[in-house]
Amino acid sequence: MRYSMKQSMNINMKRHIKQLTHALLTGPLLMTALLLTGCASLSSLSPQDYATETPKLDLARYFNGKVDGWGMIQDRSGKVIRRMTVEMECTWVGNEGTLDESFTWSDGKKEKRIWKISKRGDSYTGTAGDIVGQAVGEAAGNTLRWTYTLALPADQGGYHMSMDDWMWQLDDKTLANRTRMSKFGVQFAEISIFFRKR
Repeated sequence: MRYSMKQSMNINMKRHIKQLTHALLTGPLLMTALLLTGCASLSSLSPQDYATETPKLDLARYFNGKVDGWGMIQDRSGKVIRRMTVEMECTWVGNEGTLDESFTWSDGKKEKRIWKISKRGDSYTGTAGDIVGQAVGEAAGNTLRWTYTLALPADQGGYHMSMDDWMWQLDDKTLANRTRMSKFGVQFAEISIFFRKR
């Protein structure tokens, strides 16, 4: 069961990317339309649309101490293909934070990501081992939007995926996170995580 779930995700991702590459080479007008549609849907909202919402999301305040998370990945059809739990150890020194994430996946795989985050007012930048370059974030009201490029592990194809990552703080303890994963402007998967501060 573990092997088949991972294999299914890898096969689906590779098939979708192969189809898009074929479309790029054989149907430039169709691909252009897909790119424009995909880009428009990902960028139509801004954190400023939530500027009056409370509680105000401050990463240094929320992600400080121990935080737990529960989530899932859905493919383009909406089918849940993986589930995960996350345990986070978060520390800040002034405006510099470290978010140490430990993931346990439903297929038994364990992964780790350590974010190094810098806060400048309502703007954030971040780096991690599997992030290409730098993540850039903007917060307003109860909302933060991150954009960055994620390098998938080799066993998942090794592709570089564009991530459109939104967080909404729901109350003092609870935060919702939704991330759209895309390539060539077309969405391949959506990741949903709910966090609870201890």
